[in-house]
Amino acid sequence: MTDFNLQFRKRIGFPANETITFDNLEDVLEKTAKTIPFENIGIIANQAKKITKENLINKIIDQHEGGLCYELNGILHLFLLENGIDAKLIYGVVYDHNHQRWIPTGKTHVATIITNNEQPYLVDTGFGVNLPLKPVPLSGEVVTSNNGEFRAEKTETEHGDYIFYMKLKHKDKDWKIGYAFDTKVAITDYSRLTGVQKIIIEHPESPFNKKPLITRLTDRGSMTLTDTSITEWIDGKLDKQDIDQKKYKELAKDRFDIQT
Repeated sequence: MTDFNLQFRKRIGFPANETITFDNLEDVLEKTAKTIPFENIGIIANQAKKITKENLINKIIDQHEGGLCYELNGILHLFLLENGIDAKLIYGVVYDHNHQRWIPTGKTHVATIITNNEQPYLVDTGFGVNLPLKPVPLSGEVVTSNNGEFRAEKTETEHGDYIFYMKLKHKDKDWKIGYAFDTKVAITDYSRLTGVQKIIIEHPESPFNKKPLITRLTDRGSMTLTDTSITEWIDGKLDKQDIDQKKYKELAKDRFDIQT
């Protein structure tokens, strides 16, 4: 077993001697979601580096940081391949419910498609707190996890051939579009993830280049931190508090183990 394989397992608290299979993949996904935060601190601090395998491992494993979708799914993709899982990275376009449109940054979401017994599944650990926590079959079948209900349906759009839908626990009464994605185009070179990052950094309508955001799932809900507020969902109840810069730095360290 490689050093990276052992280090990733240690990072998320997964046993070093347990074989990764399709059946226990949901345990990997849940531990990852509750351990490695979705965050844009490097972008806000103007410290983003090009996306390579070495830089991903350094950032998320060695430096104990998190990342955005292309980093979180990028390192998960590495881990899955290390453990013999048939996996490929793909592009997606997120739906903006506030403006009722596909986000103008285009194909800047990155997720993973795995194949098990010749059946394809969507796997995503980089969609903020909107994570299915289980492989989602591309058959349209609904999967249920601690975070809600999720499905992926074959639907041709200008952005791909499938749409990922979600109904988050305690939050959504109806199904909502998460994003469209394209299974026909695989991301075969990590330099393409650097291209995604460049758009996220530079695009005027990018949601991640304006203010810091750190979020992850917890055993009882989720936590989201910005430089002005801390928001917690605990057993279906929402608690939001305004904070100042000093408190922001304290919470980033105490709640997410991130130095800002």
